[in-house]
Amino acid sequence: MFTILGFPAPLLFGQLLLGVINGAFYALLSLGLAVIFGMLNIVNFAHGALFMLGAFVAWGLLEYLGIGYWWALVLAPLVVGAFGIVLEKLLISRLYKLDHLYGLLLTFGLALIIEGLARNNFGSSGMPYPIPASLQGAMNLGFMFLPVYRGWVVVAALVMCLATWVVIEKTPLGATLRAATENAKLVQAFGVNVPLMITLTYAGGVALAAFAGVLAAPIYSVNPNMGANFIIVVFAVVVIGGMGSILGSVVTGFGLGVIEGLTKVFYPQASATVIFLVMIIVLLARPAGLFGRAA
Repeated sequence: MFTILGFPAPLLFGQLLLGVINGAFYALLSLGLAVIFGMLNIVNFAHGALFMLGAFVAWGLLEYLGIGYWWALVLAPLVVGAFGIVLEKLLISRLYKLDHLYGLLLTFGLALIIEGLARNNFGSSGMPYPIPASLQGAMNLGFMFLPVYRGWVVVAALVMCLATWVVIEKTPLGATLRAATENAKLVQAFGVNVPLMITLTYAGGVALAAFAGVLAAPIYSVNPNMGANFIIVVFAVVVIGGMGSILGSVVTGFGLGVIEGLTKVFYPQASATVIFLVMIIVLLARPAGLFGRAA
């Protein structure tokens, strides 16, 4: 068994893989947060609960309807996105002209309600969700064995992040949406239904969280606390990358996942706090974040 910097190679590469997988979830979740904040100016603290809800929808589709993983990847984001439309129409839309604090408090309350309902109905112990047969097993890379499903999670997250970035930054639809956030009245004068675009943007942001929840279901047990375990770190990722920055969320999410994984090898005691230490350093040097624009 060969070593790298005095550590067994399988241990180092194994922790690096775990870091990349966590980074994939950080990137997907922070991407949804960045879309919602960048386009709607809402700090969506319910994002972790909606991530959890996506996993529960996938579990319910399998448990009660016999609908498997591949259909759940499509249906769960649609279901949670539709729920997001209801939330936006009934509650979120009333906060656009108010201070950010109101949105944070409202969505924090929504998160507590959603998680509390899930906990009351399903308990806190968690329920397993099987890996689909086509993604079971592992590949021998020579220096380590790579579980096929873990590799799929990284690829799926990268593809989804890239697709979202292309739609928002490189298409006419994205240009119209960005213009609507800057001057809604002017865009509406050209016949664009701005309220509908805003609603669909919120739905799209929470659908990204639900997609991440389905990806996470076979790795973590489906339980009411799975979103709460991620959301604080994800907010740190968004702050480091730059509030509202799509590219910043993706790059920072994967990068911090790798840093966290390597810290578990070289200095395990700091693995739970390294991301927040990075956040402090970045905010001191660049308050707008690595990819953010100064106010």
